[in-house]
Amino acid sequence: MPASRQAHAASPTLHSAPRRRTARRARPLVVALALLAAASMWFYVQGVLIPYQQADAVRFGRPRGNLSDLYPRWLGARELLLHGRDPYSRQVTREIQVGYYGRELDPARRNDPKDQQGFAYPVYVAFLLAPFLHLDFSLVRTAFTWVLAGLIVATVVLWAKALSWRLSGSGKAVFVLLVMGSFPAAQGIKLQQLTVLVSALLAAAAAALAAGWLALAGLLLALSTIKPQLVVPLLICLLIWVIGDWTRRWRLLASFSLALACLIGAAEWVLPGWIGKFLAALTAYRQYTGGVSILQTLLTPMGGTIVIAALLVALVLLAWRLRRSPAGSSAFSLLLALALAITVLVIPTWAPYNQLLLLPALILLLRDWRRLIRLGRLPRLLYLLVAALVIWPWLATLYLSAAWYFQPASVVQRGWTLPLYSSLFIPFGIMALLGIDAARRWPTLPPS
Repeated sequence: MPASRQAHAASPTLHSAPRRRTARRARPLVVALALLAAASMWFYVQGVLIPYQQADAVRFGRPRGNLSDLYPRWLGARELLLHGRDPYSRQVTREIQVGYYGRELDPARRNDPKDQQGFAYPVYVAFLLAPFLHLDFSLVRTAFTWVLAGLIVATVVLWAKALSWRLSGSGKAVFVLLVMGSFPAAQGIKLQQLTVLVSALLAAAAAALAAGWLALAGLLLALSTIKPQLVVPLLICLLIWVIGDWTRRWRLLASFSLALACLIGAAEWVLPGWIGKFLAALTAYRQYTGGVSILQTLLTPMGGTIVIAALLVALVLLAWRLRRSPAGSSAFSLLLALALAITVLVIPTWAPYNQLLLLPALILLLRDWRRLIRLGRLPRLLYLLVAALVIWPWLATLYLSAAWYFQPASVVQRGWTLPLYSSLFIPFGIMALLGIDAARRWPTLPPS
């Protein structure tokens, strides 16, 4: 081979070697920046947000007890399984309030919280908590904090596996740190929200589907119905997907149906007539919390309902279009991500911890960023906007952390809302970007 050709053939290697060395050197820096961002978020929660809430509670006479969202479920389960009491009863609700708020709520005090903290869950959530009912709640609370942290790490890993997102060790470390250091994760852990558990169950079910373990996926999906409002849109999509190839996928529906029937039947055995009581508790919950979706809050109840209906119809049409797509495929991953992104917008509650359901959507946006920014100017601008919305909370918490050393604590705590400015808009931006991607890909999606 002539010398010129040899040099040309060797040039890619010669040029790529410095790039690889630069990338290797940059990895510790990126991990360190992710760790700094995560630490700033937790400093904000512990040093700014919670002290502000405590001072605000003292100022207005608001009660503060253990404030653990696990406690109402744990106490209700204990009273049901150990003492045979109705967890939906007014008497048990009063006992829950004493632990959760520190005292029973008083309707005559206008500054008292409106959330009665009733047992507004299906009875079968008690079966998941049964091993911990003989323990003191202080011990359960401490252990559950670490369990939730582990579940969030597992959720990240499982979604990455389910969506075929291959990352290096340092890449996984960065993503896990950023998720653990996000406000939805921090809020979920501090409040001990079972949404974290449901998010992990959904991630495990998606990974099981991608691996072809349909029976296991059905069992995990049945367990995730402890918070049915978080899984109904996804379950509808998966039902349509099962119909698309019944002979191969019937095990998913059979396993889910059998597991759910066992849960419902066992719950009926320990508390006859529980379904009616659960539905009444849900109705009461929506009344005293004013539970409406983000869309209904922003667009009026009627306008929000119309948009919700349109989104759900569009999701069903997409599911029908993709009903023959194999699990683990790009099209199937898009369906899962869109179903959960739409769920965040249509559920009748607004809390940042529900944004843990946006993890698969974020993974797709990061995995496919090169393709997405080539879709046109609008998707490119929207992608940059979503990136800015997601990054903003860390920039704000870094600022507040730095300000802590130069300003009195009371001054810094006044900026407690700063990291939350973008929280409301993140689900809209993510759903819009995924929707544009689905619309552009529609002609090339697997035919129905």
